[in-house]
Amino acid sequence: MSLPPGFLDELRTRLSLSQVVGRKVMWDPRKSNQGKGDMWAPCPFHQEKSASFHVDDRKGFYYCFGCHAKGDAISFVRETENVGFMEAVQILAGEAGMPMPERDPKAQEKSDHRTELADVMEQAVKFFRMSLNTGAATDARNYLDRRGLNAEAQARWEIGFAADAWQGLWDHLTAKGVSPDLILAAGLAKPSQKGGKPYDTFRGRIMFPIRDARGRCTAFGGRAMDPNDNAKYLNSPETELFDKGRSLYNHGPARTAAGKGQPLIVAEGYMDVIALAEYGFGASVAPLGTAITENQLQMMWRIAPEPIIALDGDTAGLRAAMRLIDLALPLLEAGQSLRFAIMPDGRDPDDLLKAHGAPALQKLLDEAMPMVNLLWQRETEGKVFDSPERKAGLDKALREKIKLIKDPSIRGHYGQAIKDMRWDLFSPKRGNSGGAPRGGKGGFSGKGFGRKGAGANTWEQTHSFMPTTKSSALVGRAQDDTIDAHLREAVILAALITTPAVIEDFETGIENMLCRDEDHRILRDVILRCVGRDAEVLRENIYSALGPDALDNLLNASHVAIVPCIRTPGDVEKARLTVAEELAKLEAARGLDAEIADAAEDLTGVADEGVTWRLSQAAKAAQQAVRSDTEDSGEFDVGQNGARISRDERSAFETLMDSIRFSKSGPS
Repeated sequence: MSLPPGFLDELRTRLSLSQVVGRKVMWDPRKSNQGKGDMWAPCPFHQEKSASFHVDDRKGFYYCFGCHAKGDAISFVRETENVGFMEAVQILAGEAGMPMPERDPKAQEKSDHRTELADVMEQAVKFFRMSLNTGAATDARNYLDRRGLNAEAQARWEIGFAADAWQGLWDHLTAKGVSPDLILAAGLAKPSQKGGKPYDTFRGRIMFPIRDARGRCTAFGGRAMDPNDNAKYLNSPETELFDKGRSLYNHGPARTAAGKGQPLIVAEGYMDVIALAEYGFGASVAPLGTAITENQLQMMWRIAPEPIIALDGDTAGLRAAMRLIDLALPLLEAGQSLRFAIMPDGRDPDDLLKAHGAPALQKLLDEAMPMVNLLWQRETEGKVFDSPERKAGLDKALREKIKLIKDPSIRGHYGQAIKDMRWDLFSPKRGNSGGAPRGGKGGFSGKGFGRKGAGANTWEQTHSFMPTTKSSALVGRAQDDTIDAHLREAVILAALITTPAVIEDFETGIENMLCRDEDHRILRDVILRCVGRDAEVLRENIYSALGPDALDNLLNASHVAIVPCIRTPGDVEKARLTVAEELAKLEAARGLDAEIADAAEDLTGVADEGVTWRLSQAAKAAQQAVRSDTEDSGEFDVGQNGARISRDERSAFETLMDSIRFSKSGPS
């Protein structure tokens, strides 16, 4: 129906928005100024304790700074009462004392028809309730008793019974003068295909009335008593009153309970909702046996900003939860999401409550996982990521899902959460480094970087050498390399911290850093968790992980402070070149470590001539490296990071590598 020009403006003029809103909220007297029409209260659309909901009475608009709900008096009534536009106008017009304009005859006729259908549904509720007390309902009453629903609970939920008769309800309603057309239009009966009398939609079933948010019975759900029935649960067909995809079982009472602070719980079926409510979880709803629709999801969010999906712990329940993720991702808004409480395998909320009581369910609700965690579980569970291609496939699948999120802030937070979980899955094992040598006593920096004694297991301590070989040049060279690696790691970490813009370019290399020192490992982990963040956020995370002194000690260490990119923080090009070069050196040194480890392994037993020969060759190479560094110190290459590299040392390093490789096939 159309309204005459000026009607809505007159309606808004006559009404005080604060009076309309005041029926649903408690104003904050400290922040509100009634004389200026400036009113504040906790938001009625999401649970909060602070007063972030603002009403500007003069302008006639409200806005929540928490959930961003906004609108005027009409939209407020629509959202809080779950009514249509014209119904909201009618409610407000009644409060303002304004007569509604004459309706279009067809619209009036349709409204009257809906009212008549609602009356027929109420008569059906009473008939089914009465039928539950008959002899034909003995098995139904016994079933309800076994499910823990006594007479009082049955009355609270208006549970009834439809006898196994073809025209039981039909005959009752027509005898009371109800038009056959209304019975058919309400979905309570179906026309016969053989030209006979219409027959009841529900037969031999326990009946659950389905009411809308305003309390009108719009449909029924029936549970079959015959275990061989093809449909265990049967809902009313869609009618003028009932749209299954826009309805929730227990909608009205759940909204009231959620408004008092209870969490909104979404279960699968009628019995789950009833059990939850009977055990004190009154803010519980069910989507009427179908997958949750977008409309139902929006209805849930109008009740509570973060519903808890408590689905059955079976395959079907998990599939439903996974499908819901794809539906919800594009609809997410700040402060508006879902959490998931998956029941134990083979259980539903009703089973859990009866077996272990409300505390067990409350524990599951308290531990409900955020939706991002379930998304990660869906994409990784039961899969093996043992190749770059599989890891890339996981990255692509997750990126495609995150792209569905429209809100850029939420999209960013999801990306960061996924990076954190990816790091936990693929990061090198702490304290193991893949079996490679460990080393690094905190304090190599000369400035006291790190905690005293942290990471004190050196390469020598993790290998058992014979006393006669502990002082060999081979072992000494390995210990020197451990120190060199520690210093190079310090330079890399400092460069990344001072210029975090380059972190993303070297994620794989950073992940592969052994970080023999515990503080270096912590710094590496923090850096990888902060990919894409600015320097301030990165430093805050480092302070939280290691305290305020660790970063200063690292950056002021003599071998770090002289590096050009550290002296000019934020120089992306210098930082990129420094990190690339130092990572390459670490990778080359790691190959040498592996060769030394092979030779050292042979030294743990009785030395034979072959091992002695191999050791002598490696010792000569090591000594050559030392000599070249001291005798020809004027011969240098300059690395891209500004550090000097002895050309003879580079040659000696290659000689040492060749001697060890040759020893594997040399004379024994």
